[in-house]
Amino acid sequence: MPTRNFKRVYVWQLPVRIFHWLNALAIVVLSITGFLIANPPAIMSNAEAYDSFWFGTVRTIHFISAYVFFGVMILRVYWAFVGNKFENWRAFLPVGKRGIHNFLHVLKHDVFLLPEKNPKLADISIGHNSVAAWSYIVMFLLALVMVCTGFGLYADNATWWLPKMFSWVPSVFGGDFGTRLAHHISMWFILLFIIIHVYLVLYHDWLDGRGETSAMISGYKFVRTERIEAENFDLDMGVDENFVDMEDQSKKK
Repeated sequence: MPTRNFKRVYVWQLPVRIFHWLNALAIVVLSITGFLIANPPAIMSNAEAYDSFWFGTVRTIHFISAYVFFGVMILRVYWAFVGNKFENWRAFLPVGKRGIHNFLHVLKHDVFLLPEKNPKLADISIGHNSVAAWSYIVMFLLALVMVCTGFGLYADNATWWLPKMFSWVPSVFGGDFGTRLAHHISMWFILLFIIIHVYLVLYHDWLDGRGETSAMISGYKFVRTERIEAENFDLDMGVDENFVDMEDQSKKK
């Protein structure tokens, strides 16, 4: 088996990794509690209402998780202006000839799994590839819909100014029913995105062996040395000087 030289590249900084896992936890909790709120189970009980106020607890957990979700989104937008080149907002807009080429390349070989005889160095993405970048923009827009519709539904019962700022949202969707429907459908699209996201991360970890999964814990990815040199990296960008010899995982079938 041929070997290739790799270097460790510090791609994801600590704040982005924290945002990622907080966001993942918030989405899981919001999905579970949201399902319960949308379809509350009918539980027959002779106990006092005071001792059976579990649905109020479900709503409280949902609201707290929503604030975490909203807060993480605001912080991630801030970090898009102060983070490194892989986390910067420009990385989420892969326009131009190179961005379009990478988008088509990822569709052909990552999504449709067409064979690739001679992969080019320029097609090796260090941060997000072009398809992922555009999908995160869609994900951000869905998150905005979730936040606006969620706070819009909560506005009438809210006791402080933040949710009340969204009291206009139900009128946009034709009332609470349309707002709730948009909230519910957006959740399903987010869950669909998560399934595809997890599958592709694990798939590339198996195919490329570049540490896609562990990178969101350690921050480091393994990148071919030639790719780093072509990008004109330096040590200030977080490139580890030590070479790492790894078996070419792309040859494994």
